[in-house]
Amino acid sequence: MTLTVNHLPVPAKRFLLSLLPVVLLAAPLPGIAQQSPAIDELPLEDIQTFAEVFERIKRAYVEEVDDRTLLRNAMRGMLSELDPHSAYLDSEEYQSLRESTQGEFGGIGIEVGMENGQLTVVTPIDDTPASRAGLQPRDLIISIEGTPTEGMSLQEAVNLMRGEPGTDIKLMLLRSGDDAPREVTLTREIVRTESVKHDLLEPGYGYLRISQFQARTAQQTQEALERMSRDHPLEGLVLDLRNNPGGVLQAAVDVADIFLDEGLIVYTEGRLSDSQMEFSATPSTPAADVPLVILINSGSASAAEIVAGALQDQRRGVVMGTDSFGKGSVQQVMPLGNGEGLKLTTALYFTPNGRSIQAQGIEPDVEVVRGRLEVAESRREIRETDLEGHLRSLEAPRDRQEVAQRLRDDYQLGEALNLLKALNVVDRRRR
Repeated sequence: MTLTVNHLPVPAKRFLLSLLPVVLLAAPLPGIAQQSPAIDELPLEDIQTFAEVFERIKRAYVEEVDDRTLLRNAMRGMLSELDPHSAYLDSEEYQSLRESTQGEFGGIGIEVGMENGQLTVVTPIDDTPASRAGLQPRDLIISIEGTPTEGMSLQEAVNLMRGEPGTDIKLMLLRSGDDAPREVTLTREIVRTESVKHDLLEPGYGYLRISQFQARTAQQTQEALERMSRDHPLEGLVLDLRNNPGGVLQAAVDVADIFLDEGLIVYTEGRLSDSQMEFSATPSTPAADVPLVILINSGSASAAEIVAGALQDQRRGVVMGTDSFGKGSVQQVMPLGNGEGLKLTTALYFTPNGRSIQAQGIEPDVEVVRGRLEVAESRREIRETDLEGHLRSLEAPRDRQEVAQRLRDDYQLGEALNLLKALNVVDRRRR
């Protein structure tokens, strides 16, 4: 193997020669030795070009740039061109990622990603400034505090949006169908992500909301099911995965296992041997027989799509709503020796029937778009409760009007409850 460097300037020669021991002596990663090109097949001409570009920047760029910055930028560029989820993490970014996975940080409560080079809302997190301000999946973030997001890295955007609780931040948003962007001002707060909420919509009909998948999500899900069925066995359950950005893979598997007593839940495929995994249901299944409707939308991503896809393929429930996000790739966060890290896409998710989630998403069995049910005033009927001096019910009206209003506000949830009731009617007639 011959590499000519005589035509390069002296600093570029030194830089290139400093790279050679790494190029020549680097060992292939475990698990991909058979798939890696031989060392003598490396594109040495491109390495020469890289060194030449490095030298010209050092010599001619309008401002002086140190070697460390150039190398870090080169590594960032190398990863950013692979896919939107691979990234080089400096020590601050690596620590920030660790904090976010622990479920508590100062910010506005929003999951963002890059779509066609534009900073895009994946989903707002429940009960956070972002969700209360009405941010929706697919909203484009045009600027942050007046700084345009075009050309901004994902981590730069995240760093700008996080900050001290109590401080304000201005975002310029553009929503599909709007003529012009609009500005919203949010107040940062400590974002604590409780992943599971539950309620009874009606006696026997439960509502289980999972906002993201954390280490304790499966345990909290099981506890919620036990509480909802304490006084009356569940006749149906709405599992709400809308605007759920994903999270811990094992948590998603464990939640799906609560509703499945056998069969494959999900499998992954990648180049490394340890990235090829299969997860199957166990016979111990607390909620194997509860009729189930799973709500998804364009903000349902990653681990949420794993659960929806498994329950759909296993014919365990009816998936309702709109197409999910389509984030079906697996990332590993690899610590580096200098306190920094590497987030690298290493595999793809597949549903039990072999469907790739990546860029496809989960298509609902029943499509129901987001909306609000309005009752025309001219058709409003007078009922006993409208008459002056009517006798009160002996039972406390346990927020029936509140639940009715909730179902009017959330059309998808109302349709899910109606479908559960219809399934029970059909089941009783079959008996």
